[in-house]
Amino acid sequence: MTGEKTAVPNSNSVRGFEVIDTIKSQVESLCPGVVSCADIVAVAARDSVVALGGPSWTVLLGRRDSTTASLSAANSNIPAPTLNLSGLITAFSNKGFTAKEMVALSGSHTIGQARCTTFRTRIYNETNIDSTFATSLRANCPSTGGDNSLSPLDTTSSTSFDNAYFKNLQGQKGLLHSDQQLFSGGSTDSQVNAYSSNLGSFTTDFANAMVKMGNLSPLTGTSGQIRTNCRKTN
Repeated sequence: MTGEKTAVPNSNSVRGFEVIDTIKSQVESLCPGVVSCADIVAVAARDSVVALGGPSWTVLLGRRDSTTASLSAANSNIPAPTLNLSGLITAFSNKGFTAKEMVALSGSHTIGQARCTTFRTRIYNETNIDSTFATSLRANCPSTGGDNSLSPLDTTSSTSFDNAYFKNLQGQKGLLHSDQQLFSGGSTDSQVNAYSSNLGSFTTDFANAMVKMGNLSPLTGTSGQIRTNCRKTN
């Protein structure tokens, strides 16, 4: 079964699944067959944000784990780093999110890293990028090779959950093409400006959007299963 972990936007980019495995193992030893991997991922996402100084939110529990997965569905549903603003708005709208919520959720890029292959074209070919910023990235991301070399999505404060991501966009220092699209003369510029000047507004909107995202068509009741191993179905 191959799913979204190896989808193009995620492949070799989304990491740390061994942490989920460890949590699952410990939970199973205390309370076998009760807590799903889906709930663990949702809670871990919230707690990770809190640990880095970000907001907290209530995570509704009771999700169950899927018995199926679709690589093609993941590739078509997960927004690619090459999308323009219109494509981003459409991708999020298809899941019921407003453009404002999309900008708030994009603020999660205040932490994390991206692979060279996802931003190479931007730092070598695009013009709406700070030249010093682009040059600094090229040292770790050559024009050929080094596809898996990592750079922080927020070069200002990569281990703090803050609003520096939006300030970076104002200075044309968005790492991904899709990042900078949020502040490139389009309809979301004003929201980027708002979040860059008001941390509280961003964290409140982010938390609310995360609750909404966590409630996208969850499996509940007798649907799905409670996996004993998060890496495979029972």
